[in-house]
Amino acid sequence: MPSIIITGAGSGVGRATANAFIEAGWQVGLVGRREGPLAETAGDSDALCLPCDVTDEADVDAAFAKAANHWGRIDALFNNAGVSLGGAPIDELAVADIRNLLDVNVMGAFIAARAAFGQMRKQDPQGGRIINNGSVSAYVPRWGSAPYTASKHAITGLTRSLSLDGRPFSIACGQIDIGNALTDMAEKMTKGVPQADGSTAIEPVMDVKHVANSVLQMASLPLEANVQFMTVMATNMPYIGRG
Repeated sequence: MPSIIITGAGSGVGRATANAFIEAGWQVGLVGRREGPLAETAGDSDALCLPCDVTDEADVDAAFAKAANHWGRIDALFNNAGVSLGGAPIDELAVADIRNLLDVNVMGAFIAARAAFGQMRKQDPQGGRIINNGSVSAYVPRWGSAPYTASKHAITGLTRSLSLDGRPFSIACGQIDIGNALTDMAEKMTKGVPQADGSTAIEPVMDVKHVANSVLQMASLPLEANVQFMTVMATNMPYIGRG
């Protein structure tokens, strides 16, 4: 059975994606800060709970080593953990909050990718796949989203660079950019969020299962093929024409 580690697996997109991979028969490792939510995601499956902080290099390295020792290899990483801030002009945001977002969204993604890349490079047979969770904000921003948008532009740079650097080692890297999947984080969309013209409007959302199934499709490809970038979004959300 192939294996995958999913960060941010305790809720939202991470939990939905973990459930999809468990149902598909994959060996699944669940990464998150708190063991309780990871256990809830795992349910009665044999998913491996790997509580750790993605911003802590030693924590992440230990979690990935545990998974690799348990399974013998790591075939895929869904680099999903992330946080957001409430919409506001940049001068109204606390620097400490901006630093925390960048630490989780950027450094956390780099640290997890580094651990996965190192394992995939040394295992036999060599190789694997890294799927980064970007956002439609990697292309067009929402109002008041400078830190989050910048963090997702960084993820795109990480994706492109790993795609190139991974070629000699059969490590593929792609990115899924998500728009308005209905999770706790996106619940506010159903009540009204600020628009670029200064108005507030309810936005269409989609079932998060569509994201989970898309990640599963990307991960299930043979390593000779790669989805470099995939955008999955609520059909009628204000994305095309936004910005």
